[in-house]
Amino acid sequence: MLAKIQFEGESFTIDFSKPIDISLSLRGDDKNPIAWYLDAPKITPFKDGNFVGKVSEGASVNFNSIQFNPHGHGTHTECVGHISKEFFSINQTLKNFFFKAKLISVSPQLQSEDQVISAAIIKAQIGDTCPEALVIRTLPNYIEKRSKKYSHTNWPYLSEEAMLFIRQLNVKHLLIDLPSVDKEKDEGKLLAHKAFWNYPKNTRFEATITELIYVPNHVPDGDYFLNLQIASFENDASPSKPVLYKIQ
Repeated sequence: MLAKIQFEGESFTIDFSKPIDISLSLRGDDKNPIAWYLDAPKITPFKDGNFVGKVSEGASVNFNSIQFNPHGHGTHTECVGHISKEFFSINQTLKNFFFKAKLISVSPQLQSEDQVISAAIIKAQIGDTCPEALVIRTLPNYIEKRSKKYSHTNWPYLSEEAMLFIRQLNVKHLLIDLPSVDKEKDEGKLLAHKAFWNYPKNTRFEATITELIYVPNHVPDGDYFLNLQIASFENDASPSKPVLYKIQ
């Protein structure tokens, strides 16, 4: 299913029959990735009296209830409402879903006890220009990321200077394979989040951050088109399904 796309005066061809799904699925068991000190999400049949919403137990349909937190249980996309006093919904702020994107792989540098992604590391990969969406794959890129328990691990993070550089490139949609762009325990400073959204001085309400993605090793760095799919949650964040399409 080939499609030709006209974008900023150039013509591109992509194959919609070859999507590259970079989301992590939500599971109701311990194989689910977990961050922020949560327990595993729960997917269980609804029960009401003698009714159990499970066909194998006599019901006519499977009828599950799901308990989870979008920030800690899988791929999610968030808006500035994640850090603002005022309420902003990802469903109201994200209105376009298809973007030119660049995928880069970065190796965080050891600084004291932290693994930090600096502005120099980002610039070395993308130079001084970038499309609307930037996808960051951190190295090493083990398959275990798909089910990793991140709590109390002091995961790698983006420095404030790195995020300022990304904002200066006018990247509007940032995707990364970590639970947060910020340090796990930063005393609530959220320097990278604030730098990206330019909050609260001149807030970029249209910008989004997507965390806990997973980009397989066989997917090469380079330019893609991104379909950023979210569920229609009136919340600061929603489970999401970012999908890349290779440019032919």
